[in-house]
Amino acid sequence: MRTGMQPLGCKFEFAAHAQMPTSPPFREAHIDRYDRSGLRYASYPPAREFDEGIGESDYRDWARQSNEELIPRPLSLYFHIPFCSSICHYCACNKENTRHREESEPYLQDLFREIEIQAELFDRDRWVRQLHWAGGTPGFLSRQQSRRLMDKIYAHFRLDRSDAAEYAVEIDPREMQKGDVRHFRDLGFNRISIDVQDSDPDEQQADDRVQSEAQTAAVIDEARRCGIRSINVDLIYGLPRQSVESFTAALDNVIALEPDRIAIYNYAHLQQRFPPQRQIRAEDLPEPADKLGILRAAIDRLCGAGYQYIGMEHFAKPGDEFAQAQRRGTLLRNVQGYSAIDCCDSIGFGVSAISHVADHYSQNSTSLEQYHEYLARHRLPVIRGYQCNHEDLLRRAVIQGLVCHFRVDTRKISRDWEIDFARHFSDELGRLESMQADGLVKIGENEIRVLAPGRLLVRNICMVFDRFQQF
Repeated sequence: MRTGMQPLGCKFEFAAHAQMPTSPPFREAHIDRYDRSGLRYASYPPAREFDEGIGESDYRDWARQSNEELIPRPLSLYFHIPFCSSICHYCACNKENTRHREESEPYLQDLFREIEIQAELFDRDRWVRQLHWAGGTPGFLSRQQSRRLMDKIYAHFRLDRSDAAEYAVEIDPREMQKGDVRHFRDLGFNRISIDVQDSDPDEQQADDRVQSEAQTAAVIDEARRCGIRSINVDLIYGLPRQSVESFTAALDNVIALEPDRIAIYNYAHLQQRFPPQRQIRAEDLPEPADKLGILRAAIDRLCGAGYQYIGMEHFAKPGDEFAQAQRRGTLLRNVQGYSAIDCCDSIGFGVSAISHVADHYSQNSTSLEQYHEYLARHRLPVIRGYQCNHEDLLRRAVIQGLVCHFRVDTRKISRDWEIDFARHFSDELGRLESMQADGLVKIGENEIRVLAPGRLLVRNICMVFDRFQQF
């Protein structure tokens, strides 16, 4: 245990319990009463709480602390590739629109510098158990560029070469040529996440993302042939011109491809924050009632097809590693989302990337120019972050239990964190009483359990324990 602090915030242990029902009941009255805009809780505290007073020196201190742990955690490496040859209208990512692939070379050189600096901070005997390339579009890099990037990573970090490691790359089928998926597999990737969003041609035109079903199927077929271990497909509901009928037809097409996991994300129309969304006409968006109908139909389709509801609109086949980890009580959620890998220190590379080291958060500059300027001076481009205190870590542990396992062992929390749970969270337990009366949660003597009707509202239940945005 670190001096002056309770157990590390990510060292979660949850008791395994019986498999939960695969289909959470959809009760519109509860959704109308409790649902409100909330976080996905991939990090806690959330990024909007990050402080510009946090900089490179803080991050270096945290890296040193992480090396000095009695048993240092393994590492997770995240690489942000921001380039896209076209920008989808719904996009809310940090990206650069260009069709000129040569423009990625200066960025690649900056990534190489960042790898060199970061590698100096962490003991070389720390294994890398997770690797994630996202964007933007990692496939925007040429095969030669992506090979050079992976060679650089291998040269500076100790990557676990077994298939038990979780090495994932996000795929845009529109960018893939024959053999590209095999190329990523040869680089060491054993998982892929495929952007589909919607397969209806009319809706694709409205979103400026035209992608044929044949393109998606070809990527999945090649992934299976070359031994990719896990395939995830991302969809978005609430996009322009969507209806229950059109979305369920698109979903049926995806289900027929039998991916291991399917995530359906709720489109948030925030055109003041994300300029590409200004191309979307508000009158083309489905009405709230229609949007709820799309979600309900999607849940029925997915669970009827044998997928298990993991949480946060993620669905997995019962044999998938996420579903298995949830049944074992070992599923985690980190800055990359759900994970079946033991808790890691996460190092973010590239513009806007977030790191989570020694229980604290930092973020790189969101500006390509500033990112380059820092690295040209051999400095890490950390411009903001958050140093977690005891209360943050305690609340993170509670939220992790809810969001990953729909359960909090309050007796264990009390013991591990040296608190009286009922006294410490008396206000929060009071706010849960209405949810308990509605059958969403059950507050027991030694646990809080999210009941089946509450699983679709788990983010709102988490908000009760969020001191930055309490429900």
